[in-house]
Amino acid sequence: MSGKSQILLAEDEEALGTIIKESLETRNFDVIYCKDGVEAKEQYQIHQPNILVLDVMMPKKDGFTLVQEIRKLDQWIPIIFLTAKSRTEDVVEGFGYGANDYLKKPFSMEELIARINALLKTHEPRKADGPMQIGQFSFDAKKQTLTFETEEQFLTHREAELLLTLCQNINELTDRKEILNALWGTDDFFNARSMDVFISKLRKRLALDPNIQIINVRGYGYKLVV
Repeated sequence: MSGKSQILLAEDEEALGTIIKESLETRNFDVIYCKDGVEAKEQYQIHQPNILVLDVMMPKKDGFTLVQEIRKLDQWIPIIFLTAKSRTEDVVEGFGYGANDYLKKPFSMEELIARINALLKTHEPRKADGPMQIGQFSFDAKKQTLTFETEEQFLTHREAELLLTLCQNINELTDRKEILNALWGTDDFFNARSMDVFISKLRKRLALDPNIQIINVRGYGYKLVV
């Protein structure tokens, strides 16, 4: 691969896919273009690109299924979903599967390129040296598990990323905008609502230990208190 950032693009509408591919190439990206989810999985394994841009509704294998499979292999590669779906529930579901950003069709190429550049700039692996102890829980970020005594919960990729970020600042305030920019790519209102949903999910998962709280410091961020 050259020194350019390499993008794997999966889009089953060939006319749209060709336009996106050519536009990205004019911005100095290398683009691997696939027309279905099975081909995209194969090309991902061959090329190990820097970022994935995936349509949700694809033949052979849809985008949600593809991302679930890829997240088992790679927790950190940035992923953007392209979709005609517009319901909030669909978008939150996409983030739950492990997407970093979500762009609704129709969209401008300038917006897509801006979001790609933002993710490539801000998305860095958040490393964890083995399981962490959170009160009475054992949290393994790599395996995406949260264990209380003998009860093991399997987290989504986004839940694990968010909990790891809070753990790395345990008992200290974690800035809201920093979380949004690192995990969602932007700190806009819609992404902030999505983050609130995942904070609520983590609170429910951690409820078995009453000594653990995720405190919302209004206007500033969150604090994981143990």
